[in-house]
Amino acid sequence: MRLPPSDTPGKTPEVLASSSTVKHGKSRLLKSYAMVSLLVIFAVIAWSTAGNDFKPWANPFIRSALAFQQMTTADSVRQNAVWLPDFQVEIDAKPIVGVKDDVSGLTYDPDRRSLFAVTNKRPEIIELSLDGDVLRRIPLSGVADPEAIEYISPGRYVITDERRQAVIEVVIDETTERLDVQHNSQVAIGIGRNGNLGFEGLAYDRAGGRLFVAKERDPMQIYEITGFPFAGRPASALQIHDNPAYTKALPLRDLSSLYFDARTGHLLALSDESRLIVELDKAGKAISKMSLRAGKHGLKRKIPQAEGLAMDDAGKLYVVSEPNLFYKFSR
Repeated sequence: MRLPPSDTPGKTPEVLASSSTVKHGKSRLLKSYAMVSLLVIFAVIAWSTAGNDFKPWANPFIRSALAFQQMTTADSVRQNAVWLPDFQVEIDAKPIVGVKDDVSGLTYDPDRRSLFAVTNKRPEIIELSLDGDVLRRIPLSGVADPEAIEYISPGRYVITDERRQAVIEVVIDETTERLDVQHNSQVAIGIGRNGNLGFEGLAYDRAGGRLFVAKERDPMQIYEITGFPFAGRPASALQIHDNPAYTKALPLRDLSSLYFDARTGHLLALSDESRLIVELDKAGKAISKMSLRAGKHGLKRKIPQAEGLAMDDAGKLYVVSEPNLFYKFSR
């Protein structure tokens, strides 16, 4: 019996079958390599996020995963998020006139429609317009190293003392010219003290009565405090929780500032070392990011040492950085 003729001159059917087998084998091998590579990457991400240890080598993997996730996020999810990719710079690196250095922390006051920041080497509270102009400066005593400020309710704020790892209530009105907070209501947490790597950021959930406090790093951590400020409540109402869900998957080297968005219930976390803002959903999952590097979101230059983050009730996003530059972003 004769074999059917080959479609390829000079090759018998047996040789063709062998060649095809080799090609399919190579294809399967390449697919296997790709699958193994993906499994290794996902294993690294999973392992790196399993605890709160500082693993800077893992951050690029986590950021890459977040970037891919961000590109494939459904419109319905985006509409129910702050969604950081949509922001573009409106005021880029405006100097804060008269303030030489060390501006830190930022909060929006919806009653005054202005922003408040603090400085730490020469402690002050600084009120800024929404365009970054200095409205007034309030000398601050009784605190060694203020790093953050957060609006709580009309005329009431909380500031942090980084080195003592304390949160302190302050009251500011139209007539306030200076503040001594030595005897003000305060809570010293004192967890894992390590010098100048303490409390760097504050955010407040007014509906839930939760104060979020960010520890810079070693270890990087976000705490939740309920029952403070006391506002007539007994000290026994005070509760402090660590929340590993908010920190275990952060693709950040450190934490500089926080913002709680009342509309979505999401938390924004700022890192000056990573030059990144990350949005966390209610479960603590990172869902969007915003790079603070040159060329991103309309920025002419990278934002140096971003230290404060806030949003107003019109959805504008504000950042302050050392050496005392002001940024405003809008959608």
